Amino acid sequence: MNQALKKKERTPVKLLKSFYQAVADDLEMLALLHDKEPDSRILEDLRECDFPREMGLKLVSEEGLNVLDLMSRVVQSYPESPDSNLLDDLAVDYADIYLNYSLQASPEESVWIDEENLTCQESMFQVRSWYELYGLMAENWRVRPDDHLVLQLQFISHLFSHGESEKSLEEVARFMDEHLLRWLGSFSQRVANRCGTTYFAGIALLTAAYCEELRELLVKVLNQPRPSHEEIEERMKPRTSQEEVPVSYMPGMGPAV
Repeated sequence: MNQALKKKERTPVKLLKSFYQAVADDLEMLALLHDKEPDSRILEDLRECDFPREMGLKLVSEEGLNVLDLMSRVVQSYPESPDSNLLDDLAVDYADIYLNYSLQASPEESVWIDEENLTCQESMFQVRSWYELYGLMAENWRVRPDDHLVLQLQFISHLFSHGESEKSLEEVARFMDEHLLRWLGSFSQRVANRCGTTYFAGIALLTAAYCEELRELLVKVLNQPRPSHEEIEERMKPRTSQEEVPVSYMPGMGPAV
């Protein structure tokens, strides 16, 4: 009887860990697809694994199903041996999005959040503080700042792969609310509207749809409502504190600062 009870108690933990790892793998894959332009090996692997239909988290929203269909058709449309013209087109599109920013669709949070649309601003340091809590750091922040999309996806993947309790999921939800989801939708839409290949349009839209559905799933798992956009922006406002300046007195004079 006791053994049966103990077995039942462990089952939810096993299921939770299975969920953690599936999502961690999905996010690592998405990070890889934003990390560099695809070569023939990557395109072949995507086709063979029936990407994105075999991702661990099954998207169910209308938007999610539409982008799954789009990306699946893109992947399956490529020949087994892509020619140099196709690979060159993908390389140029990658560079336009992630390297020279000619689409004005930066993969860095600061550019979207900062009032002057500058890179390496306050949000980058906030994200860096998150990494430091878990003993992580950007390999070279001057080349790829801490708030870059690839690093944020890898960080959330890390949280899932090392998660052991619902507390871990609460941290994931807070990081997504305060950082990734404040700008990912705008980034993905701009890339989709301006990029030169359906491949990168699909990757951008898939990433946004996946992260939105993941966040909605966390609402159900944690049984905690998702804060509104207004609540998040209020939470993230810089806090200015007025420091009290001591007042000194001299005989025969009023207070001097």
